[in-house]
Amino acid sequence: MLLRMYTRWAEAHPCVSGLMVCTTPDVAQPHDADIGGAGSYAYGWLKTEGGVHRLVRISPFDSQSRRHTSFAQVRVFPLAARGISRTNNLHPISTDTFRASGPGGQHVNKTESAIRITHLPTNIVVQCQSDRSQHRNKDTAMDMLRARLLQLALLEQYLYIYYIYIYLEGDCSVGEKIRSYVLHPYKMVKDHRTNMTCANAKGVLDGDISP
Repeated sequence: MLLRMYTRWAEAHPCVSGLMVCTTPDVAQPHDADIGGAGSYAYGWLKTEGGVHRLVRISPFDSQSRRHTSFAQVRVFPLAARGISRTNNLHPISTDTFRASGPGGQHVNKTESAIRITHLPTNIVVQCQSDRSQHRNKDTAMDMLRARLLQLALLEQYLYIYYIYIYLEGDCSVGEKIRSYVLHPYKMVKDHRTNMTCANAKGVLDGDISP
């Protein structure tokens, strides 16, 4: 539902979005997904979406129609400029190929087009299987790796501020949720950082998340 919300937001926003990789075989209900977006101030628009999101609803997968609560974590990373060399300061890395998982098909079964890259100094692992071309998957995976290394550099740069936030507000755990989407017994979206509430839960889940 979060994946749909953010892609709907991107469709109606100057930010251009594209699904880069879904890292679980279940395409209908992915447990882990990466979305790449590019456009004017895309990171600035979305960086406040990072955190734990809570959903309360009647589960469509429960035969007894009971209310369920689920949690998901969103992480937002800035993409480094493409003008920077793709291999600058990235090595040593380890590259593995494997067969792409998905709904099936001859190409999925026969070609090892998926790429997994491990950055050995930091043990950061990224993978991409969204394209039939191994070269394009590798390019995308390298972009993802550079984005994570950039995020790591930003965290190190603002380490002092980070510790201040931890001291004042606590760690980002399930108990530190930033937003709740309640669909039963009433409909409401609440931002726990500002205590702002919105009754139009359907509109928010359809991508209306801009201020």
